Amino acid sequence: MADEKLQTKLAWSLLALRLGIFIVMFVWALDKFVNPGHTAAVFENFYGIGELSATLAAVLGGFQIALCIAFVLGLWRTATYGLIFVLHGVSTLSSLPQYLDAFNNLLFFAAWPMWAACFALFYLRHYDRYTLAFKPAA
Repeated sequence: MADEKLQTKLAWSLLALRLGIFIVMFVWALDKFVNPGHTAAVFENFYGIGELSATLAAVLGGFQIALCIAFVLGLWRTATYGLIFVLHGVSTLSSLPQYLDAFNNLLFFAAWPMWAACFALFYLRHYDRYTLAFKPAA
């Protein structure tokens, strides 16, 4: 009985992590459509990729939205949770200069607990049962 209670608490916690991560990643995806100039500036400043077109930003945004939807629904958990973890990790690590000037860039530090949440969700993905893809053990 206690194990079942723990499983339920874990499942609700993983759902909360998935929804929170989804909100951030989905808004980042929407930004590629709403403000492609911002996307171009981010790609140039953080990834060294200059002159990103609005069309390419929209294509990337489309892929990211599809990934986010599959992620929030809990589909293909190894792939979608893993990709979200990797994408957020690249974003977090590409901001290294901002961490060196910590007190002028405090908001960048919010990326670290979110990355940890992405890892926890990926690592515990088999316990994430409030998804469209969950199959209970027989």
